[in-house]
Amino acid sequence: MTGGGGAELGTARCALEDEAEEAEFKLASSLTDPSPTVDREASIAGRGAPGFGEVATETEGDMAAKGAGSSAAADAGSTASDTERSDDGKDKEAKKIQTTTTTQALHGGRSVVQLERDLRVDLGFRGMPMTEEQRRQFSPGPRTTMFRIPEFKWSPMHQRLLTDLLFALETDVHVWRSHSTKSVMDFVNSNENIIFVHNTIHLISQMVDNIIIACGGILPLLSAATSPSSTKSPTVPQTELESVEATQGMSAETANTFLSRLMAMVDVLVFASSLNFSEIEAEKNMSSGGLMRQCLRLVCCVAVRNCLECRQRQRDRGCKASILNSKSQDSLQNIASASKTAIENLPSNLSPIKDPDRLLQDVDINRLRAVVFRDVDDSKQAQFLALAVVYFISVLMVSKYRDILEPQRETARAMSQSGRSIRQEINSPTSTDNPVAFPDSGGMLKEIPTPVEELHLEASLPHTDSGIGEEQVSGVLNGAELEGPPSSMGRIPTPPGAMSELLCTLSSEVKRSQESLLSEPASSSGISRVEVLKPASSISSISQSKGINVKEILKSLVAAPMEGAEAGPEPLPYPDPAIKREAHAMLPMQFHSFDRSVVVPVKKPPPGSLAVNTVGSGSREGLAAGSTPNIFAAASATPKSMINTTGPTEAASSSTNSSTSSSFVNGATSKNLPAVQTVAPMPEDTMENMSITTKLERALEKVAPLLREIFVDFAPFLSRTLLGSHGQELLIEGLVCMKSSTSVVELVMLLCSQEWQNSIQKNAGLAFIELINEGRLLCHAMKDHIVRVANEAEFILNRQRAEDVHKHAEFESNCAQYAADRKDEEKMCDHLIGAAKHRDHVTANQLKQKILNILTNKHGAWGALAQSQLHDFWRLDYWEDDLRRRRRFVRNAFGSTHLDITCKSLEDYGSEEDEGVKAKKGFRSQAVVSQNQETELMLEGDDDAVSLLQEKEIDNLAAHFRPRVIISRGPVVLSTPAQLVAPVIVARGTLSITTTEIYFEVDEDDTAFKRIDSKVLAYSEGLHGKWMFSEIRAVFSRRYLLQNTAMEVFMANRTSVMFNFPDQATVKKVVYSLPRVGVGTSYGLPQARRISLATPRQLFKSSNMTQRWQRREISNFEYLMFLNTIAGRTYNDLNQYPVFPWVLTNYESEELDLTLPGNFRDLSKPIGALNPKRAVFYADRYETWEEEQMPPCHYNSHYSTSTSTLYWLVRIEPFTTFFLNANGNKFDHPDRTFSSIARSWRNCQRDTSDVKELIPEFYYLPEMFVNSNGYHLGERQDGTAVCDVELPPWAKKPEDFVRISRMALESEFVSCQLHQWIDLIFGYKQRGPEAVRALNVFHYVTYEGSVNLDSIADPLLREAMEAQIQGFGQTPSQLLIEPHPPRSSAMHLCFLPQSPLMFKDQMQQDVIMVLKFPSNSPVTHVAANTLPHLAIPAAVTVTCSRLFAVNRWHNTVGLRGAPGYSLEQAHHLPIEMDSLIANNSGVNKRQITDLVDQSIQINSHCFVVTADNRYILVCGFWDKSFRVYSSETGKLTQIVFGHWDVVTCLARSESYIGGDCYIVSGSRDATLLLWYWSGRHHIIGDNPNNSDYPAPRAVLTGHDHEVVCVSVCAELGLVISGAREGPCLVHTITGDLLRALEGTELCALPRLISVSSEGHCIIYYERGHFCNFSINGKLLAQMDLNDSTRAILLSSDGQNLVTGGDNGVVEVWQACDFKQLYIYPGCDAGIRAMDLSHDQRTLITGMASGSIVAFNIDFNRWHYEHQNRY
Repeated sequence: MTGGGGAELGTARCALEDEAEEAEFKLASSLTDPSPTVDREASIAGRGAPGFGEVATETEGDMAAKGAGSSAAADAGSTASDTERSDDGKDKEAKKIQTTTTTQALHGGRSVVQLERDLRVDLGFRGMPMTEEQRRQFSPGPRTTMFRIPEFKWSPMHQRLLTDLLFALETDVHVWRSHSTKSVMDFVNSNENIIFVHNTIHLISQMVDNIIIACGGILPLLSAATSPSSTKSPTVPQTELESVEATQGMSAETANTFLSRLMAMVDVLVFASSLNFSEIEAEKNMSSGGLMRQCLRLVCCVAVRNCLECRQRQRDRGCKASILNSKSQDSLQNIASASKTAIENLPSNLSPIKDPDRLLQDVDINRLRAVVFRDVDDSKQAQFLALAVVYFISVLMVSKYRDILEPQRETARAMSQSGRSIRQEINSPTSTDNPVAFPDSGGMLKEIPTPVEELHLEASLPHTDSGIGEEQVSGVLNGAELEGPPSSMGRIPTPPGAMSELLCTLSSEVKRSQESLLSEPASSSGISRVEVLKPASSISSISQSKGINVKEILKSLVAAPMEGAEAGPEPLPYPDPAIKREAHAMLPMQFHSFDRSVVVPVKKPPPGSLAVNTVGSGSREGLAAGSTPNIFAAASATPKSMINTTGPTEAASSSTNSSTSSSFVNGATSKNLPAVQTVAPMPEDTMENMSITTKLERALEKVAPLLREIFVDFAPFLSRTLLGSHGQELLIEGLVCMKSSTSVVELVMLLCSQEWQNSIQKNAGLAFIELINEGRLLCHAMKDHIVRVANEAEFILNRQRAEDVHKHAEFESNCAQYAADRKDEEKMCDHLIGAAKHRDHVTANQLKQKILNILTNKHGAWGALAQSQLHDFWRLDYWEDDLRRRRRFVRNAFGSTHLDITCKSLEDYGSEEDEGVKAKKGFRSQAVVSQNQETELMLEGDDDAVSLLQEKEIDNLAAHFRPRVIISRGPVVLSTPAQLVAPVIVARGTLSITTTEIYFEVDEDDTAFKRIDSKVLAYSEGLHGKWMFSEIRAVFSRRYLLQNTAMEVFMANRTSVMFNFPDQATVKKVVYSLPRVGVGTSYGLPQARRISLATPRQLFKSSNMTQRWQRREISNFEYLMFLNTIAGRTYNDLNQYPVFPWVLTNYESEELDLTLPGNFRDLSKPIGALNPKRAVFYADRYETWEEEQMPPCHYNSHYSTSTSTLYWLVRIEPFTTFFLNANGNKFDHPDRTFSSIARSWRNCQRDTSDVKELIPEFYYLPEMFVNSNGYHLGERQDGTAVCDVELPPWAKKPEDFVRISRMALESEFVSCQLHQWIDLIFGYKQRGPEAVRALNVFHYVTYEGSVNLDSIADPLLREAMEAQIQGFGQTPSQLLIEPHPPRSSAMHLCFLPQSPLMFKDQMQQDVIMVLKFPSNSPVTHVAANTLPHLAIPAAVTVTCSRLFAVNRWHNTVGLRGAPGYSLEQAHHLPIEMDSLIANNSGVNKRQITDLVDQSIQINSHCFVVTADNRYILVCGFWDKSFRVYSSETGKLTQIVFGHWDVVTCLARSESYIGGDCYIVSGSRDATLLLWYWSGRHHIIGDNPNNSDYPAPRAVLTGHDHEVVCVSVCAELGLVISGAREGPCLVHTITGDLLRALEGTELCALPRLISVSSEGHCIIYYERGHFCNFSINGKLLAQMDLNDSTRAILLSSDGQNLVTGGDNGVVEVWQACDFKQLYIYPGCDAGIRAMDLSHDQRTLITGMASGSIVAFNIDFNRWHYEHQNRY
């Protein structure tokens, strides 16, 4: 049987070796084919004891066939090949990788490079920088396989973790042991520790079966232990063990260490505890009693390994000497490194072997007894355990019997067979650099006699028998040996003093880790050996008594080792010596986080610390105290009760050798236990000569009693179980024998009988195999569980790693984004700082210029009357009035006569025309966008879509647009690239919007910007612009180059700025960052952002302006300006300049009769179709169009281009400079310059390339016709010099031409036809079939939607297309696609009130009523604020005695014919006297009692009434203030200081929505202050909290005397003031002195001033002299009156002047030429003040007699059309 087993095993071994060689190439087959596993398991099982092999083979084979085995063969090969590769000299990194990734290399088949990469990934890149390749591989996420753990392996990390865990648990148990009063059993069974014990047992249960398999498995070990001692090669079981090892991935030494430590834990926690394990078993889904079965397997495994060690020692004795003679050390080491034997894998430094000749050691016997008898109450469980123990002991006993009977083989054979089986240090062949020292069993004295000659052998042979300390004779360390015994390769050990000092001075964590590796053995096999110090005789004495006290056994197991226990645990070493060097290299990186803080410093041993006991020629060596780093191992020498006393020498006292004084547990040592004298081991020579009986009795004397005990105690069960071949009970007769005799021989003979062997094999063998199989299944289940958990952990870790990678990448991108944002923000900050500097520079220059103007003006402080510049240059200001007219000229610091500029010659035009033709041809190849009337609708959606959307919805809509904008966290809300669009430049830059301001900063590095002429830039505002949100009045969406990407913003200072953006989405983003102002308040549209974003057609439909125009509430001029504004026409883009029509055709006659239709143009035709002949030409061109790639058109030029705009405005700056910039710095050829209105009109009728319409300046700006700057424009061919524009004969001066042209524009003929011209320019005849019919088709690139610039990728082509659009002009946006409604006739509206053109019969008398106040004090001020929407429409009067009255206004005049008219209402008088005055009841509420300065003459200028009639402002007070009073209560509400002398006059500008207006105060200090009246807070100034000290908006200087009269016009932004002497001065409301209004010598003493928004300034001088100045300082007319005029008034349109004076006569004049229109009947008293009602129908005068008179006045009756028709 045995021979069969050996043959099988040999076959398996050969197969394993073959597979090992081919492991790299046949991984798949070795992994998938289970047959080698089955064979191996079967062969291992076959190595049973004689007579028992069959059952074992069968059962193990079945179990393996069920899949419980593992593919160990391939693993073994892999391990071998890995070792060879490592020894071949790979660098340290490769070794690291092989150590940690053996399994990966085996199962993944990956290259070493891949392993390195995986290792680096596994280690999280600690300790090594990433290469670029690794970064690329790592950054996207882990690319390693998701599940890299195909089977469980004991990796170094596993072993390290388990070591640490056991160390922690052992530390706790050591604390219990060191307790002074309680025993360990007290702690174990304490309720406080029940959870700790429970969990620890749970852990042990998880580990036990796996560690048993790692140690080699019980059956393979048992087969090795029971095989014939010298007939079989010891390498055969080793092959089996090695293959098992490889599967586990743990070296045998390490496995033995863990096995021993687990055994020690079981001794304490299982055998010593009274805990019931059913709860743990239920948790683990184990069957009942599973834990005790696990303990039995553990005990059996430990016992069998002890047996093997005994056999090894016997072999060593026979072969050591001959090995020395036959083989050198080197060859021995080579052999040893090539194949490690099974016995070598046994922990040689275990020290339970007190008697190698005995079959089982005392401690193993006691443990077997404890297992069987712990839960003896559980009969079934105890019976099963007893049966298994019976089989186990029987097999060993029979095997021992066989070994004693067999004669010894010859020494030579034993030597050769043991060449590979001699116990080597695992690291001795491979790690001679760092030899690992194995500590000796703490304090045990070896009981095996050793020949003296062995000492010499030990000195050179790497030998690790724990009990033998020969090497320590020369050097012993007290404590953990660092590099000491056994000194492999004959190394001289380190002196103890040096080592102790080194130990004591270690400080750093890394050093500590390395020291622990050096100092501690890889197997730590001396650790946790309870059995080491157990008294040899303590259990046997008990077991021989009939009543077995199991508790005593348990107590002896636990307490005995504590005799001379160490003070504290030592840190445990790195467990696996095979990977020690790799661990050294890896440790600082991989394990730096493990805390090795428990280091017990060692002391030098006392001189007498070695106890030597010599028996015969043998010698015993005492061991260094504390050499075992385990908490269970004692640090002291063995107690006397354990020392064999047969030798002549007693061991030295253990107390001197103890490293701690704590050698008592619970007050008792092992001396207190019952002691049984042990049989002394015999010397070697006598042992050889013993008889077989003696040998047998000596070997089995401790085991036999246990077997008898089990047989006796379990007799009923065993007798039923152990049946003979015929069914007889074998135990009955055996019991008789056992009870009658204690003979070991008899018991052995009984077991060796055939009947007993068969029965035990059949019955007990089955139980034992079942026990083993359960262990294997549990082992595999545990491995599967670990693999499953590891897979899950790997999955989770990979996911976390991927998340980490993702987070890292995200973090990197966030960092990069953050850095970019910061960079952008810094760039923006630099940009903003630079912009602020530029702005400050511009502002400083402007301020400097302003101060210079103020000081150096001839009216300034440094000026003299004689001092006047040779030439004052002026330019058109950008200020717009309410009708968007730019009429104001300001001083031009950059002005010039351009004397160096020449005119173009005719040759210059030829080349230009050639270039134009080439450009056109170049574009013919481009795809033409088809004209579609609905293009805009398709782009913008339904007409009413925006108007129906709510603001929030549009906000949400805008959130979806993501323009190329920088959103900043700072004060900047939005920043985007933009272009500032100014008349002739487009400057790239950055628009930044904060929460309160807009900034634009031009990019001065832009090449296009650098090319712009500096003279042009001087006239371009906003290049470094800053605009406050509070100044924004309107925001319009605009087109630029036919793309809807621009925006125009209108400011409170009546200027506008235009920006172009990258795309439409950015426009929306910007609009939503600006205030909700809509398109302003003028057009009847809500102030909402959606209105700003609405299309022109939507604005037109939503506005009320068309209805107002039809009702004649607004003029034709205002309506046309409205249409131009919403259709995208702007002053900021000369290509989109507002368009106005030619209305007159007669520019030849001396007189112009505006009543003749023939003088007016047919507005139903475009300018090109007015001449019939030319119309035919254009129609033919369209019909015979030959260009296939372009749509046909009538005209190649446009009615509005930048060229035509500059053509009209060439004489005024800044357009002169713009013209020169656009024309090569030359004026036009004189024959092509705008020199005559009549000639221009003729060209528009005859020239086929000239279809220009007019610009709005024709109707309001006479200065455009005058060459005021004296430019040299050349001479025409007929010799006439070109200077001022030649006017028609019927216009004597430019002002006449503009006035008459405006009258023509507003005439009835034009009003009736204007809607047809609107259809052509803005309406349904603009494009499509109607445009063709109307001869109104222009070049296709002039139409919106015809070109998509974004689709042109080529920048050169795009630039060319942009140039073409700019050259051809742009058609306005189409506002309506149906005919425009006509204007209602004047006759239909004659009875509607508030109409400026009301031709009515003179029903009323001139005087409506007279109202006499009780006081006779002259009425010096009248303010008629009669608007119906006011809370109190009233005519407020103030008398000379400062008594005021708020007289209620009734709106009765002109009601006849109006809806709701009744005769009763007609009798109502328009003015009702203030009730408080009439009743004389509350006069105190109407009296201003504060005293005025006595030198002040009270007149109309001393008072101002606010527009809502609620407050009266009064000046003239002695304290140099003016004051605000409430008109309701008469109380003082505010006192305003600011002047240095008495305030002499006040004036108020017109009010706007909210009642805000300007107040101007003039003083004797010769200055004026401009104040702001807040209609919201009813105070002077913006801040109600600072109403006591408001600051003026501007200080106006220039007068030399006290200011006596002033007028302010907010619409024009002008303040005109007069002093007691000197000319009137014109200031802007920003404080700039524009000019002096100087006339004849009579114009020196101004007294009264009246300014109209139309630009007329009427000034009355002393002695009855009147002058009419334009706002630009031109004297238009003057006259003299005999009357001493006290009051003057201009009508709202500025056409009529009303005067009144001391003679009591009201006169009406035509303002332009002082032609008298009407004289009212005289009154009986002089007129002191007057005002007009809001509808311009009632004139109220304040009389010197203390009354007021209401006159009926109708300026329309003096209109030329009224006079001519009626």
